[in-house]
Amino acid sequence: MPASDALPLAESRTARTRAPEQTRREILDAAIAEFSEKGFSGGRVDDIAARTSTTKRMIYYYFGSKAQLYAAVLEELYGGMRDAEQALRLEDLPPAEALARMVEVTFDHHAAHPEFVRLVSVENIHEARQVAASPAIRQRNAAVIGSITALLARGVRAGVFRPGLDPLDLHMLISAFCFYRVSNRHTLMAIFGRDLRAPDCIAAHRRMIVEAVLRYVRPGATEPHPQAAATPRT
Repeated sequence: MPASDALPLAESRTARTRAPEQTRREILDAAIAEFSEKGFSGGRVDDIAARTSTTKRMIYYYFGSKAQLYAAVLEELYGGMRDAEQALRLEDLPPAEALARMVEVTFDHHAAHPEFVRLVSVENIHEARQVAASPAIRQRNAAVIGSITALLARGVRAGVFRPGLDPLDLHMLISAFCFYRVSNRHTLMAIFGRDLRAPDCIAAHRRMIVEAVLRYVRPGATEPHPQAAATPRT
């Protein structure tokens, strides 16, 4: 950090005497709001400081730089999704019920955290530079693929899931709809006039994605319809 950014003595004492986790939490919450509204380029550390009871220099004290703060925000939001999944204890549920609960929790988390959806969209615009540079994000997200792999294996052994399913593909299927209905809700409202935040719409979509995923994984799901199989090719 440049010498000009060094903390004054009084501010340094404040950094040590205030509850560090509380201060860090306040900064993270403010940064989530700032970056989800304006992205990394538009987000300003001055504005993040204005949202909190701390200062710009205190933010640098805790996070080092704007880029490091942004990376911490992404790690926090991805971690929240993974924590919600791990809290399910899927291994204690029958395979089909476990998969349904995973879909429901994914749906609920996206619906409750539009800031997560916005920041992931921004990160994709920037070609995942911060995600690619974060071992923590990659490690946490690898865990969900491991959970799905184990769940699929249990379902195949129980005869309720078909073999040969790719866990990443299934993860994408689940996440895609849950993400899209939040990321595109404003354009869908403007074009089709449907409010995706209406309770009846949320409930219907939640049921729909659960049913779609369970139908996709069940045995025989990809077998052709008998009439289609009998139709000669031209």
